[in-house]
Amino acid sequence: MDKAALVAESNDDGGCSSSFSGLRAYGRALAQTPRRLARRACAATAPGEEMSRVRARSGPRMARALRWWDLVGLGLGGMVGAGVFVTTGRAARLYAGPGVVVSYAIAGLCALLSAFCYTEFAVDMPVAGGAFSYLRVTFGEFAAFLTGANLIMEYVFSNAAVARSFTAYLGTAVGVDAPSKWRIPVPGLPEGFNQVDLVAVGVILLLSVCICYSTKESSVVNLVLTGVHVVFILFIIVMGFAHGDARNLSRPADPAHNPGGFFPHGAAGVFNGAAAVYLSYIGYDAVSTMAEEVERPDRDIPAGVSGSVVLVTALYCLMAASMSMLLPYDAIDPEAPFSGAFKGREGMAWVSNVIGAGASLGILTSLMVAMLGQARYLCVIGRSGVVPAWLARVDPRTATPVNASAFLGLLTAALALFTELDVLLNLVSIGTLFVFYMVANAVVYRRYVGDPCPISGSAQHQGRRAWPTLAFIGAFSLIALSFTLLWQFAPGGAAKFGLLSGTAAAAVAAVAAFQALVPQAREPEVWGVPGMPWVPAASVFLNVFLLGSLDRPSYARFGFFSAAAVLVYVLYSVHASYDTEEGGAADGGGGGGNKLQDQGCEV
Repeated sequence: MDKAALVAESNDDGGCSSSFSGLRAYGRALAQTPRRLARRACAATAPGEEMSRVRARSGPRMARALRWWDLVGLGLGGMVGAGVFVTTGRAARLYAGPGVVVSYAIAGLCALLSAFCYTEFAVDMPVAGGAFSYLRVTFGEFAAFLTGANLIMEYVFSNAAVARSFTAYLGTAVGVDAPSKWRIPVPGLPEGFNQVDLVAVGVILLLSVCICYSTKESSVVNLVLTGVHVVFILFIIVMGFAHGDARNLSRPADPAHNPGGFFPHGAAGVFNGAAAVYLSYIGYDAVSTMAEEVERPDRDIPAGVSGSVVLVTALYCLMAASMSMLLPYDAIDPEAPFSGAFKGREGMAWVSNVIGAGASLGILTSLMVAMLGQARYLCVIGRSGVVPAWLARVDPRTATPVNASAFLGLLTAALALFTELDVLLNLVSIGTLFVFYMVANAVVYRRYVGDPCPISGSAQHQGRRAWPTLAFIGAFSLIALSFTLLWQFAPGGAAKFGLLSGTAAAAVAAVAAFQALVPQAREPEVWGVPGMPWVPAASVFLNVFLLGSLDRPSYARFGFFSAAAVLVYVLYSVHASYDTEEGGAADGGGGGGNKLQDQGCEV
């Protein structure tokens, strides 16, 4: 559509008036919902526009004060939380046995593949929006909003649960039954909402003040806490190797009922274990939201994101090996594997207190990184116009998104005050895995289709390039889903092995055919995912496989959040976005949302 048509349509909508200026205006906006959805849902912004005009809606710039070691510290702090103390025991006891070491290596490889996809976007487009911005420039506004809304919701609920668990781990460190001693029962409230946790609220509010004050100072605090936490982890590793027995790597405690060997449940157990421990790596994605505050994105982001994943993988494999040496896998306590291993040893009970102290520090660092990330997600969502622009403001004194940080901090504190959330540290975030899947697909789409360009001839040419890529993305996802369903539900034996082998061969053939037949539309100027399209395809495949391992409540929660997000988008966000991008309210002229998009496009 040309610009004259855009102006005419803007006049039909009442010029530059807001859709929310009154009931009559909102009623007119609702009547135009189908047309506005058609115009805005798939509207993609150009990267240059995302970094200039859209970023300017926050006012002052965020300070570029972070270096690669800050990002490594944030990555370590975000990933090495208290969850590893639980997931390692469950994966070893229920699935992989001593082979949990290999499970961690596989999960680390999967995380590294996803990290590569994030890094290509973050280097090329260093803005604070993370996955929201990456999906907005590839698949459009609705896909970005849906994934961003789920991610924000996952952050808020899981942060509240993590903060409440801090009370329990801190009690373990000082030898107090913290939940019963430090939580205040409130008679008359329903079960699950009647335990007031002031410690959790205090932790959230304190961290909120810290991240509002300064990103650099928050990074320094995180580096100190993470450094001490890593020392605790190294202490646990050393104690495990010093007091463990290598024979436990191959013998069970009850050989009459449990198989032995390093891989007691075979390859299936190792891969199921990898799915169970993958949640321990979730947290590196928050580092990409700091890209706008990195001093040299081309150098610092690849080293920071990928380096933190590699270091965490090494720590996790060593932790898993030390735990497997302490006890036979069928004697491990799945809820408290490390502290449980030392409680039964004479004179070693004090180690449990040390583990509680280390886990408490891990909670603080993972909570700080998550709160930094969620505030930047919400800030950039505010820039896009789909939520109130007030949330996008950056304070000129602190150079941080104070409004978004304070809003989410208060919301999280309110949830943590009363609610015993059924979102545990050992529950994989389906929303986060879904975002990883989407970002991997977005890398492929952008490489083979190119960036959005509204000039009619270029747009038509881009549309012709899009269909082969979209067909590959859809077909490959279906193949990955078929493999996952066969793995989960097909009866064992030669038939299952044959079906899995055939499906894997079909996946390889699809990638090879796509690489041979479809040329790339663009090459990254600074840093790109190696082995295109094999690396992102492997990430897609692994993320679909891991999504298939999740339980029914996870999908129910994801469906509920997604339905609520769609309702908000239809009733509010699409109209707010239309006003901002096409009504001229934010830019002082009709069609202002298209100005910068015309620049830099090739006909």
